[in-house]
Formats: sequence, structure tokens, C-alpha cells
Amino acid sequence: MELFRDSIGMPLDEHNNKLLKEVHPEDWRPPKPEPIYNLVVIGAGTAGLISAVGCAALGGRVALVERHLMGGDCLNAGCVPSKALIRSSRAAAETASAVRFGLTPHQVAASDFPAVMERLRRLRARISRNDSARRYSELGVHVFFGEASFRDRQSITVDGIPLRFRKAVIATGASPVHPDINGLAGAGFRTNETIFNLTELPSRLAVIGGGPIGCELAQAFRRLGSEVTILQNTRLLPREDTEASTIIEDKFRREGIKVLLDVRLIRAEKDGEQKRIIAGTRDGERTIVADEILVGTGRRPNIANLSLSNAGVDFDAVKGIRVNDFLRTTNPRIYAAGDVCMHWKFTHAADAAARIAVQNALFLGRKRLSALNMPWCTYTDPEIAHVGLYEEDARTRNIETDTYKVTLDEVDRAVVDGETEGFVKILVKKGTDRIVGATIVAAHAGDLISEISVAMAGKIGLKTLADVMHPYPTQAEAIRRAAAAYNRTRLTPHVSALFKWWLKRQRGK
Repeated sequence: MELFRDSIGMPLDEHNNKLLKEVHPEDWRPPKPEPIYNLVVIGAGTAGLISAVGCAALGGRVALVERHLMGGDCLNAGCVPSKALIRSSRAAAETASAVRFGLTPHQVAASDFPAVMERLRRLRARISRNDSARRYSELGVHVFFGEASFRDRQSITVDGIPLRFRKAVIATGASPVHPDINGLAGAGFRTNETIFNLTELPSRLAVIGGGPIGCELAQAFRRLGSEVTILQNTRLLPREDTEASTIIEDKFRREGIKVLLDVRLIRAEKDGEQKRIIAGTRDGERTIVADEILVGTGRRPNIANLSLSNAGVDFDAVKGIRVNDFLRTTNPRIYAAGDVCMHWKFTHAADAAARIAVQNALFLGRKRLSALNMPWCTYTDPEIAHVGLYEEDARTRNIETDTYKVTLDEVDRAVVDGETEGFVKILVKKGTDRIVGATIVAAHAGDLISEISVAMAGKIGLKTLADVMHPYPTQAEAIRRAAAAYNRTRLTPHVSALFKWWLKRQRGK
């Protein structure tokens, strides 16, 4: 167990010891295998946990296999630790800018960082109970720790233990990838899997990659006191609405983050305790000196060592396991869910996909992945949340749209909160109130987007949203205002003339 702990680089404090006791207990003994399982699940991240408990709750015999830590990326190296860090960094930013609220500002110190990370580890350990081996065992799941490998089309082995199944779900997730930069491995770098093991604040942090992971952590470390440089080969957050990413870029620059866009990474090197990145920029070659390098340039599906060919499961090394719209692989007994097979690499996407896979695998269901209306959020400050189509997507699909946009500086609650950077932008099919997409940039955009998601799922249009009473004052009022803007377009010159005639007639009585 000590070797295992050393291999993941976790500080061995009481919180991480508690975490490991929950998600990879050293005293765990594998159960006696059933002759055959209704379902074998490989991977105990979000998709795997949901798949396993869904089968067990219905009385099925299910085995769950995990080679590393239960809870997967979300609990151990993703959603939970990153949001804990981001919350601390937001508190730091609020105290540093307290003068905006009539208060005395206070600057965070590097000496605060160990306590910030201790809080992160404490909260992660607390939440880990939900994903623990013992909890799932008590729910009727047979939990096995070890490397899973397919023997044939209907069985796997886990460290020499054979497990036979009627159906299986592969939910092994994905791992960070790093760009092929000369010298990067020698210089040393961190990813989301290792950055949360830090106990001392890096004075200078270089972030390679301007996607969600890179942007969220660049801002968090800057607010906690690091000098941060972010390097991106395109614009920041290229998947997002251009207006939204521009707001984030402007915010980063004002907060003191050095943003280098359209860069070409040439090489990296180590010079004593320092690391250097040499990059080609618009203004020529530039050297970035850092104490730590964080790489956030994408993820690759975890399919190595599974011996998928033995099971007749087709795959691609980059895109992952090939599945159809029902999440069935090329072996009709085997399904896949989550990051190992999907373009959407979000915890909530893995959750939803697992429910589809289990229903289809065990109950001859016909649930389709394409039927999901997928929202997501990038947790910068302000946050960017999106659901449905972007304007460019709509044009590509030859869907004509109308756009209704409200900026937050028009919303009273955003003004008094000092959170006026952002907007609500809602796309509807042209000439109708049917919502086809929305982007929200706001301090709590991830919370606000759910109203739009529910409306789209329930086929509720802007006309109805305009009639929904929203508490005043809240930032959600921006959604009502956008809907009201649609209602005003229904007041055509002809209708307006009729109203004026009617009112004039009423005055004459």
C-alpha cells in the first residue's frame, strides 16, 4: 500500500489516509466471485458507479472492478478538488477587492496556501464516503481492485480472478495527455491528476492549454498569489461562444495573468529548480520561466491493457471505444459509458450515459445518447455555461435563428453584487419561441443554465418563460428579460396599430 501511495504522489496526511481508506482500502479482500454476473462493470468513476448501483438496486448480481481509486477523476483529481480550490481562490479575490464593497481589502499570502490545500484534502476525504468500496459492497456490489482484462467475449480476469458476465459496461474513463514538446518530460510537469498534491504555492506557474482545465486553474492560482502565464495555440476556450471567451480573456489580463495566444511551443528545459518554456509568439520567440508547469491540453481514453480485441470490441486509440447511439459496442453483450467512449467529458454526461447503458443492456431498452440535451459549465469567474446549439452550429445545420441577449449590467442584482460582466444569450428557431441553444456568462452561470435546460427538455418556449414569475432581485431575472424581449417582437406594427385604436376607442367612451 505504501508503494501505491507513493505512486500517486499524495501527501500522507490524515485526510488522504482517510480518502484511501474509503476508495482503495489496503485491507480489502476480494469477494468470492459468482458463477456468472448479470453485469460486470470495469471502472469505478461516475459512469461505473452509476452502472453498478443501478443493477444492484434491482437485485442484479454485479461486479465492479477498479484498478486505481474509486470515485474516478471527479472525486480524486477533477470536480471535487478543483472546485474546492476555486472556492478558496474566489474568497481570496473577494477580500482583495473588498474596497468595491466599502470594506478594507486584504491580500492573500503565500503562507495561506498550505491551509487552502489542507481544506481541499479534508473536503475530498469527507465526500469520498459516497464512493467508498464499503458503501458499494453494502449495496450489494462485488468490488474488486486490480487490472481488468478481457479473456473472451463473455469474461474478464482481475489479477488472475476470472469473472463471467451476461452483460458488461466499460467505464474506464480517460487520462490527461501532454503535447509532444521537446524536453517537456525532462523538465517535469503536472496535470490535473497531480496538481492537487501541491502543498506549497508555486511562485510562478506556466499553464499549457487554454481549455476549461487550464483556464479554471490559471485563474485560481493567480488569485492565490502565483504569477501565472497561460499559453494557448488558439483563443482561450475555443469551444465556447466568442463573446464569452473574450470576457474571460479580458478578465484574466486585468487580474494579472499573462495570456499568450496563437503560440507555438518549441521546447522546454530545466535549469536547476526552474523550468523554462521556449515559445514562438506573435512578437517572436519568448522564454517563460516557471517553478511549475501545468499541462491541460486534452484527455485520452483509458483502453490500454483491456485486451479489447479478445472481446470483439472495436476502438480507436484517440476517440476511444466505438459505440452506437445506444452505447452498445461491436460486441452486443458489452456497452460503454463516460469518457472512454464519449465526446462529452463531464461528470453529469457520464452519469446520464451510464443510466442509458444499463437500461439498454439489462432491459432491452432503446434509450439513445443523441436524445440528451447536454449542458455544461466552465468554472472561471465569471462562469460560462452553455446548452444546445451555438449560432455557428445552427448555421452549419441550416437552421435560421433569432438571438435574444441581455447583458448583466441591465440586471439590478448583478449591479449590486458587483458582477456585471456577462450576459444571457438565447437562440430560438427563427419566427418561433422554440429554444435551440443558450449561453450564459455570469458568476453563477452553471446554476442559471438549468432553467434553460428544463425549458428545452420540456419544449417550453420563450413565451412561457416570459410569463414565469422570477423572484426579485436575482440574476435569473436576465433570463426573464430575454424572454420578454421575444414577446416584444410579437408586437408587430399591425398589432400595435390595433392596440392603439382599441385604447383610443376606450378613452372615447
